[in-house]
Order: sequence, then structure tokens, then C-alpha cells
Amino acid sequence: MLGNILMLTPLVLTLVLALVLRRTLVALGVGIISGALIISEFNPVNTAVYLSSKAWMQFYADGQWQAWHLNVLAAMVLLGMMTQLLARGGAVKSFADWLYHRIQSGRQARVGVVVLGWVVFIDGIFSCLAVGHVCQPLSQRYNMSKEQIAYLVDSNASPLCALLPFSSWGPYVMAILASITLLPLSPLESFIEIAKLNFYAITVIILSLLVAWFGIGFTYTAATESEAAEVEAGNPWLLGVPMASLLIASVAFTLWSGASNSQSADISQWITSADIGAAMRDACILAMTIAVFMLKFAGRKAQELVADMFAGIKVISFAISILLFTWMIGAVIVDLGVAKLLASWAEQFISSNMLVAGTFILCAVMAFTTGSSWGTFAIMIPIGAEIAVAVDSTLMLPVLSAVMAGSVFGDHCSPISDTSVISATSSGCEPHAHVVTQLPFAFIAAVSALLGFQLINFKVDPIWSWCIVLLAAMLLLALYHRATRGSQVEVAKAQS
Repeated sequence: MLGNILMLTPLVLTLVLALVLRRTLVALGVGIISGALIISEFNPVNTAVYLSSKAWMQFYADGQWQAWHLNVLAAMVLLGMMTQLLARGGAVKSFADWLYHRIQSGRQARVGVVVLGWVVFIDGIFSCLAVGHVCQPLSQRYNMSKEQIAYLVDSNASPLCALLPFSSWGPYVMAILASITLLPLSPLESFIEIAKLNFYAITVIILSLLVAWFGIGFTYTAATESEAAEVEAGNPWLLGVPMASLLIASVAFTLWSGASNSQSADISQWITSADIGAAMRDACILAMTIAVFMLKFAGRKAQELVADMFAGIKVISFAISILLFTWMIGAVIVDLGVAKLLASWAEQFISSNMLVAGTFILCAVMAFTTGSSWGTFAIMIPIGAEIAVAVDSTLMLPVLSAVMAGSVFGDHCSPISDTSVISATSSGCEPHAHVVTQLPFAFIAAVSALLGFQLINFKVDPIWSWCIVLLAAMLLLALYHRATRGSQVEVAKAQS
């Protein structure tokens, strides 16, 4: 028991410090160092050697460069450079001016953020970076809080990736599914069936659209007509062309990569075989090149473009630091065996009557404490399948849906999650403020999803389960809106 408490200490320290100090880097650093000390039996020299080794392994391990990590970092740097080029070069302002005359209300602006998140679906981190950076200056124009932008960005990034086999999550999850010998369907078919019962991911996306439509939970002050009249007409192309190039190239490079790596003519095999990281990197290179040429043609000087790119690196450096620390603490947590400890507790204590709902709760706890939905997938998809076979094989796919849903929920609520932190930083708000303001909506979706998974455990038809889940979510959202509406009105009056 004492050993188990010691194993959990770094996570507890990290989470407490992140919530109390509101300084994510400090919290992650303390978690990493304390975990390394425990693994190295509190020997300072061995701890330093261990940390150096783990840091290097994020880039080079098992005799090869870690392409995924390197490509994600490259894409982040390129995106940071491109967004600063577009912002400082006037492309974002020009797009905002153009959009301003076509949006008649804050509702349309908020829904626009959601729709943009649906369009940029290729990867969770990519979506958080691209949508957050593009919409941050637009939020100022339309008087939306940065916390609201971060919520809308985060609620349509990871959840959407968990549902679409064409996203970067699809090949990863399907590769894990392929290792399950008793899987009743092919990996692609199983992924689709699992997605159909992902109560949390689908519900949180629907809730984000309703929050955007009705302006629930956040204050909003509409601009006056005289203010709108003073805004220039604007031009959408300086921003629109690079962003469209980014989206189209991401999909095209993904399919090209998959087709090159696969000998099959099946598009599902292309997706499974694709190098998503390289596709993201190459799409960013192409989009940034197009942005540079367009801005140069529009009259931007070469030295100004170089200064903008360096400013982009500086802006994105904090998010990169957070991501590197997140990877490090993830490696430390694996070596501590925390996830396996939680999984072993599940096998002992989860009742057959609570199998699906209990799996959802367990995976939520694991993802929350580790800050990684992908890490939870890797551990719990095989274990969840084994537990389902032992208890009730007909519940295998619902259990795997619960794994996916719980992992996304826990990741959403975790202050050490990379997507949560990047959603916040790219939207211009503090990670702590984003997590706190997102929690009520995440819990509404989670409570509704928990109800749905328990109904599935009781063999209720999925259609009826979905009806009850959505009804519960709408009711809880209405109650939350009613409870917070008064305080929103008071804040809006104080700001006016």
C-alpha cells in the first residue's frame, strides 16, 4: 500500500500544484522531478541520468529518430510562424474585417468557431493550434472571452478526432484494435461501431454548438451598428488561401502517404498506413510558403517577414515547452506503473453490473491523472477487451466505446493535458482559466454519457439509450443556464 501511495505522489503533486499555483510548467516540472527521484530511489546522480535519458528518448529511441514527436514539434513551430505572419501582416485583420460585415450577431461568430473546428479535423493538437490562433483576434472583434474561444476550440478537437477514422487518431486506435484477437469486426468497422456509442464525444460536440448558439455560460456584449460601419470591407484571401491550402494539403498528404506505404487500393488501408505527422509537417510547410509569397506580393518587406517568423517562434515556445514537459511526465508515469496499477484495481473491483459505466469512470481517472488520452487508449483498449471477454463478450465494443469516451473526458478535464493547455495558450487565456470554465460543460456531457453506458450495460437498445443521453444533457444544460444566467447579466452590465 505504501508503495502504491508513493507511485501516485508525483501525479498528486502535479495536479495540486497546477490547480493551486496555476503555473502549469512548474507543476509539470515538480511532477517529473519527483517521479524521477522515486524511480531512481532518491539518488541525485541516477535521477539526473534518468531525466537526461528520458529527455533524449523523446527525440531518439530504439535506434531511430522519433518521427512523430519531431514532426509534431515542427508543425507547431511552422504553425506559430504562419499565424504570426498572418496576424502581423494584416491577413487576420483583413479577414476579420471581411467577416465582420457578414456576421450580424455574436451567435454567428461563436458558431463560426465551432464550424472551423469541424473543418480542421485532421488532428487534435493541430486543430487546437490552428483554430485557436486564427480565432483569437476574431474573438476580440466580436467581444467573445478568450476562455469561451478556448472552450469551443477544445470541445471540437479531440472529441471529433475520436469519432473520425480519417483523423490522426484513427490509424493509432485501429492499430491497437488490430492487436485484439477476439475483435468481432475488422479494425475499421470496429472503430466506426465504437464511435457510434461514444456518448461523451458526440454529446460534448452537440453541447458546444448549443453553447455557441445560445451564448450559455459566458458573457457577451454585442457591438453597436456604428462600430460596424467604421470597419473596412476587408479581404478574405490573404488568410483564406493559406488556411484552405493547409486543410486540403493535410488531407491530400495523408492519403498520399497512406497510398505510398500501402499496397492495397482500399482507402481504409491508406489511412491506417499514413504517416500523419509527416503529412501535418508538409502541409504546414506548403501553407506557410504560400502565406509568405502572398504577403510579399501584398507589399510586406522581407525583413518584416523574417521578424514575423521569429515572433511566431517566440509565441509558440511556451506551448512547445508545455508539450515537451507533458511527454516527459507521461514517460515517467509509465515507468512508475501508475496506469497498470489503476487497471489492476479495475479488474478487482469493477462489478459485471457496472462494467461499461465503470470502464468509463476508470479511463476518465487515468486520462485525468496522466493528461493523456492516447496513453489511456494504449493501456485500456487491450485490457478493456480482455475484461469484456471474461465478463460478457457481447459488451466488448460498448466497453471499448467507454474506454474512448472516458479517455477523452479525463483528458478534457486535466490541467496537464497537452490539448487543454494548447487550446488555452493558442486562444490567449490561462490554462487554469480554460480548465475551470470548461469543467461544467464537460461534466454535463460526462454525467449524460455515464447514464448511457449504464443503460447499454443493462442491454437497453442503443437508440433508446441515445434518446435518454441527449434528453439528460439538454436538461442539465438548461438547468446550468438558468443557474448562471443572473450572474452573466450582472457581469455584462458591469462591462457595459
